[in-house]
Amino acid sequence: MDTVLLEWGGLALRWLHIVTGMAWIGSSFYFMHIDAHMRAVPDIAKGGEAWEVHGGGFYQVRKYLVAPDRLPEELVWHKWQSYSTWMSGFLLLCWIYYFSADLYLIDPSVRELTQLQAVLIGVAALAAGWFLYDFLCNSRLGDNEVWLAAIGFAIVMAFAYGFQQVFSGRGALIHTGALMATIMSGNVFFNIIPNQRKVIADLIAGRAPNPEFGKQAKKRSTHNNYLTLPVVFLMVSNHYPLTYSSPYSWVIVGLVLVAGALIRVFYNFRHAGQNNPWWAWAVAILLLMAAAYISAASSPGGREHLGLGPLPEEKTRIARAEAPKPVAEIIQSRCSMCHAREPVWTGIGVAPKGVRLETPADVAFNREPIRIQAVLTRAMPPNNITGMTEAERRTVGQWLATARPVAGKAP
Repeated sequence: MDTVLLEWGGLALRWLHIVTGMAWIGSSFYFMHIDAHMRAVPDIAKGGEAWEVHGGGFYQVRKYLVAPDRLPEELVWHKWQSYSTWMSGFLLLCWIYYFSADLYLIDPSVRELTQLQAVLIGVAALAAGWFLYDFLCNSRLGDNEVWLAAIGFAIVMAFAYGFQQVFSGRGALIHTGALMATIMSGNVFFNIIPNQRKVIADLIAGRAPNPEFGKQAKKRSTHNNYLTLPVVFLMVSNHYPLTYSSPYSWVIVGLVLVAGALIRVFYNFRHAGQNNPWWAWAVAILLLMAAAYISAASSPGGREHLGLGPLPEEKTRIARAEAPKPVAEIIQSRCSMCHAREPVWTGIGVAPKGVRLETPADVAFNREPIRIQAVLTRAMPPNNITGMTEAERRTVGQWLATARPVAGKAP
């Protein structure tokens, strides 16, 4: 795929995904906030009302836990925020990780995969995760929130560990986040909205709606609320190598999952007027500190920084096509002080985005990022801090114009 199209397509999809995600998360947090502020009123048997002030006006929000006595002429549905977030996120996953699987998803030192195999594993895992979660919610276990949460946590951890056994570090974390996002959007598409439609159908037919539909939808909505912050963390983690370069990234996922849920516990209790459980923030901070320590202590540069000594030798990296010596020497002299197994540039403990440029094979494999960063945009080295000359950029550009794509695997 053309480099410019790939870059701009990724930007457009990421922009769309961020905007729709903001809309979905905002509405989710808003309705949890409203639920927490509901107060009983005489004319609503099950439900309540809340008064709000915003933008110079007053708002009276009334909630009927099952359904109102009559159906209003107009209803505002909150569903497309979820659908558009998932669809744009899946397209972004395809655009970056599936179209460029050899670069971002497949790491031969982890598992030898073809592009098709990697894509099928990723898509099948997302579907399997949803069906397993939905089965548990609909089983007898679904009536016990504590056990459901514990087993759901174990399932996410198992998937995170499994992804790490087949994908690159970035690919593993992004698929763990996508799994949880798929569960969240699946809750809206397969449970919350259909149950609301059943209630409306009963009202139109003059039947008393089944309160179980509302209870089920509320339970799934609550699950979404507690998953939101960990999902956002995992979605941005691919920009921070310390999160995904650790062999214990699956442990970091567990710590972040609990920390994010605890932060929501604090706000849910606070908004409901049930005091301020500051202990939740304290525990969440300790968990995040533990995640940061694990990420540093298990990465080469981080271990040196902490005085823990080097890690044992990694698995042998598979040699592939190599860049010509003049090009490799340019990239190595201008870029490898940061993009190395053990960066020597002050303040950098792990190669940015996990990109290493230490060998001719590394340079050949990362030809497209080099094209974008060093030739097309001149964004790297940052502020040209290592003094890469225009002649050197032309030399690299000429090689990129004639070099054949690296087939198959990472170096």
